[in-house]
Amino acid sequence: MIDVKQALAEASPRVERGEAELLLIHALGKPRSWLIAHDNDPLDPVVLRAYRAMIERRAIGEPVAYITGRRGFWSFDLEVSQATLIPRPETELLVELALERLPVDSASAVVDLGTGSGAIALALAHERRRAKVVATDRSVDALSVAEGNARRLGLRVEFAQGDWFDAVPGRHFSLVVSNPPYIEAADPHLERGDLRFEPPHALASGIDGLDAIRRIVDEAPRYLEEGGWLLVEHGWNQGDGVRSLFDARGYREVSTFRDLEGRDRVSCGRWHR
Repeated sequence: MIDVKQALAEASPRVERGEAELLLIHALGKPRSWLIAHDNDPLDPVVLRAYRAMIERRAIGEPVAYITGRRGFWSFDLEVSQATLIPRPETELLVELALERLPVDSASAVVDLGTGSGAIALALAHERRRAKVVATDRSVDALSVAEGNARRLGLRVEFAQGDWFDAVPGRHFSLVVSNPPYIEAADPHLERGDLRFEPPHALASGIDGLDAIRRIVDEAPRYLEEGGWLLVEHGWNQGDGVRSLFDARGYREVSTFRDLEGRDRVSCGRWHR
């Protein structure tokens, strides 16, 4: 019989070791620490078949998160599907900046536009329990995933279906956050690697990649309370362009913040009437 060590070794020419380990523990239903003490344990044939099938999927480029249906973000694991963008570590900067603008004991109204798996909205609801968090998405399937994550984590978030602010007509918020699509439509990276498997509408946005951000920046003042903040994630080379959009619309305190790799990642502005 094939043991744990042999199963991992046979995948090594095609899949990175760390990814093979994640797929194996998913097939086993065990924590990663289990592998250390059990590398000589034989694998049940059913588990081995499931593991090898997942290795095949990863070998052709399908993201590990979609294969396992899970992705870690903030302080918890989220369920994901091909209806949602895979949450990425750099988006945690957006959460951190939002939390700096949300008083701990305030029942502030917050909306996360294009929530996908619910990553941002759920992180904010987890850290600011009194906040009234709304999460929107135009995709019914994405909202279903996000709602499932909220139930499993026991977090109170309101969900609304619609395209950006169309989901929350007539409402006002002290904070608007969004990780919208921001890749240029003709970017060749969309045809490579993990991006091939993610929903195109959650990745690309027009010729310059700024169509969604342009709309959000333009419409947000009608939904922001006096002194409210808008924060958006964007590409590493879009900081100047996004700040120009904020400035042209009349926001104040416009700034861009860099991620851990020193790249422009989140821009924000404050609205005063």
